[in-house]
Amino acid sequence: MTDGTTSAVDTAPAGESALSRLEHEGDIAADYLEGLLDIADLDGDIDMDVEGDRALVSIVSEGDDRTLQRLVGQDGEVLEALQELTRLAVHRETGERSRLMLDVAGFRARKRAELAELGAEASERVKSTGEQVKLRPMTPFERKVVHDAVAAAGLRSESEGEEPQRCVVVLPA
Repeated sequence: MTDGTTSAVDTAPAGESALSRLEHEGDIAADYLEGLLDIADLDGDIDMDVEGDRALVSIVSEGDDRTLQRLVGQDGEVLEALQELTRLAVHRETGERSRLMLDVAGFRARKRAELAELGAEASERVKSTGEQVKLRPMTPFERKVVHDAVAAAGLRSESEGEEPQRCVVVLPA
């Protein structure tokens, strides 16, 4: 359905809405991941969604999540690599850079909740002491969640350092 108007998010190729472009990315990612699950002889279902300006793809188990933990790895390292490979598969098919987000067995959802709590706790410490708080090094995904939690608490934060030691610093108001 098109009404002839465009939005900031609607940067899809001619004739294709941003939503349908993201759904197409999700379909490509799902096909790629289904092939990977077959090769690895792992059971899992693929769920797709669109949130904001990115496709969300999740691999969920049909029973025991422990079978998918190999795709998460230690602290999500394998998941990060798998997400990049999936983005490359989408790029190969579409010619466009993808911001697709991949989750396996709810790992990112749990991580997001933990990081939001960390950002809220750091914000409370800054509010009570009036001094900045520097957090441990984090991935870009982790830093984004913490920055959002700090902003929701009414404070500001910034990232400092170089990868892989880049971290969030929560600043007083």
